[in-house]
Amino acid sequence: MQNLKPKKHLGQHFLTDENIAKKIVSLLDSAPQEEVVEIGPGMGVLTKYLLENQSHVHAVEFDDEAITYLKEAFEGHALSVHPADVLKWNPAHHLNKPARWIGNLPYNISSPIMFHLLEHRQWVKKAVFMVQKEVADRLCATPESPVKERGILTVLLDCYFVMKKEIKVPPTVFRPPPKVQSAVFSMVPREGVQVDFPKLKKIVKAAFSQRRKTLRNALKGVELNMESIPPSWMDKRAEELTTADFVKLSEAVR
Repeated sequence: MQNLKPKKHLGQHFLTDENIAKKIVSLLDSAPQEEVVEIGPGMGVLTKYLLENQSHVHAVEFDDEAITYLKEAFEGHALSVHPADVLKWNPAHHLNKPARWIGNLPYNISSPIMFHLLEHRQWVKKAVFMVQKEVADRLCATPESPVKERGILTVLLDCYFVMKKEIKVPPTVFRPPPKVQSAVFSMVPREGVQVDFPKLKKIVKAAFSQRRKTLRNALKGVELNMESIPPSWMDKRAEELTTADFVKLSEAVR
């Protein structure tokens, strides 16, 4: 099983640099006995350092060969292997309290994983993920970032989490090397956020789905209480609004 080959159709790129693996795990700040959810552990390069920290690791893995390898390689350790598609994995069925999340995310489903995590955000104490650099730039974009980097996930994640780009990772430390740069980011829940997620998601998706149009046109299909919205907003485009503006818009959704 040591020769487990990355599968292209699963978007697998196995991290091979031990120093970077240690750095990623250290960013998680996990304490002994704490529960950690690892998405797509593959050959367990992060898993082994998580277990060294005495974390109880929930490994969510879709690849049958990787599942067999993990069970054999870490037998007797505090590792629970969950053979599952992470997009269908419900943390409420496996965790007792919010956990720390980590993973080298498959590039082809990194955005869907973020949407899934937002749906289950109450189970996230902190998360550290590695993704394609341009995806990290978008997820962690700020109002000062280039307009093209801001999008649906930028706003949704910013509302509920403090997002931070941590380190850049070159293609040479993966097997096989991807054709793009990678980056690691962290996300920590914001305290006291009381925002209706379905309404916020609805308004943000509508606004960015037609981002070249003004909100007046992009939000035609959304019923709003116009009395609570500054009239000037309706002449703006989605990327011109802040996260706080979108929250205000979501509160006007009927």
